[in-house]
Amino acid sequence: MDAEATGGAGMPQLEFSTFPNQILWLVVALVVLYLILSRVALPRIGSVLAERTGTIANDIAAAETYKMQAAEAEAAYHKALEDARAAAAKVIEEARADIQKDLDIAIAKADAEIAARSAESERRIGEIRDSAMEAVTVVAKDATKDIVTAFGVKADARSVTAAVNARIKGGAA
Repeated sequence: MDAEATGGAGMPQLEFSTFPNQILWLVVALVVLYLILSRVALPRIGSVLAERTGTIANDIAAAETYKMQAAEAEAAYHKALEDARAAAAKVIEEARADIQKDLDIAIAKADAEIAARSAESERRIGEIRDSAMEAVTVVAKDATKDIVTAFGVKADARSVTAAVNARIKGGAA
């Protein structure tokens, strides 16, 4: 039995008589697909990619700004600490000078005055240290909250306070 006699059994895609028609429709389908992709899909993809690139660039710039603010806050903390140490050294030096003058006049009177001035100096140093630590804590909480908010995370004041206090206690030890 012949393939043509049985009604054309076999694969019609491989029949040479239909090749020109198949090639024509293949070309038409490819042209239509190309036009749809080039006019509709690819511009949309390009605009989405451009928008993502812009968003990423803006986020990086904001992160740099917050990084600089954090560095400024750290510098302010170190300056306050250095100023407190300088003030403490100045107070101690003044107390030593007064004590030396009083020793020349009367040793007994100087002992009492030394104790009083040392207590006063300790109190002043404690006050300066406490006020500097409070200022640093407030700046650290504000900066932490701003940084966390900039990264898109919503943080309540209690968790920011707990994190900053834990870090300060860990850094001071």
